[in-house]
Amino acid sequence: MKIYRRVEDINEPFPYACVTIGNFDGVHLGHQKLFAEVANKAYRHQGTSLAVTFEPHPLRILRPGGIKLISSCEQKIELIRMAGLEVLLIVPFTLEFATMTAEHFVDDILIQRIGVKELVVGYDYAFGKGRTGDINFLRRQGERKGFPVSVVEAFYLDNVLVSSSKIRQLVAEGLMDEARKLLGRPYQIRGEVQIGKQRGGKEVGYPTANLRVDPEDLVPRHGVYVSQVICEGKCYGGVLNIGRNPTFGEQDLVAETHIFDFNQDIYGKPIKVNLLKFLRSEKRFSSVENLATQIGLDVLLAKQTLAEQQKELLLSCTENYRL
Repeated sequence: MKIYRRVEDINEPFPYACVTIGNFDGVHLGHQKLFAEVANKAYRHQGTSLAVTFEPHPLRILRPGGIKLISSCEQKIELIRMAGLEVLLIVPFTLEFATMTAEHFVDDILIQRIGVKELVVGYDYAFGKGRTGDINFLRRQGERKGFPVSVVEAFYLDNVLVSSSKIRQLVAEGLMDEARKLLGRPYQIRGEVQIGKQRGGKEVGYPTANLRVDPEDLVPRHGVYVSQVICEGKCYGGVLNIGRNPTFGEQDLVAETHIFDFNQDIYGKPIKVNLLKFLRSEKRFSSVENLATQIGLDVLLAKQTLAEQQKELLLSCTENYRL
């Protein structure tokens, strides 16, 4: 997949460009239907399948603190690549860009730069200053300027609307099974392993790989989760605790993962952690010994869950190897 991070880097229109536009936070099953429609149209015309997205998310600029994102830009790129699109344009979103009218966006970016021949959008998409670029506007523009506009209708799974806002709600409540259904994969956090207090191995008997958690990001319900850890091309089971370590009186928010059958030094290395199932809420224990006993029970439950879902979870790890 060819990635453009500035509109100005596109030197000439693409052959029969089939385009979709959106923020695509989470790249959930609804987004994947959009991408499939774009790819099919491009294939039929031997054209180019292309997505336009924005970084940072417009609400991060227009309403700071107003949105918790499911996926980072890095994850979004990886997932759109997996969807099979050929080109991704990542438009830098600024306050100046926010003043651009919807018609200006259509004329200067979609038509002149990209050379749009067909446009595919979601049922609720709108863009441009004051969100004037809604479905009716796009259809009128397409009729006047020579590109058909297809609208992909809302996608429901088990009578639940698949949407980024719904997935954020499920993650915040710790409902990882439900979130996984709408995403089409497990909810994932990632980052470089940090040096923590190093209590896990020395005091508790369960060493952990620690990731910094930004409270401004989407933070799952505090507590313990069954997890998968993808590290250096291999997949391991684990248990993850996200919270503030009340037994030790800590205040910093951290995600600590005990990785099963693992004893490597991975400080400073990137890992990906899939959150599979919520086991219990975080609590303060009266002693380190009681905490260690509970973690032992958590480990047993996690291993049982991983064994029961072995085939399905193997697939989710295999997909991450390709990212």
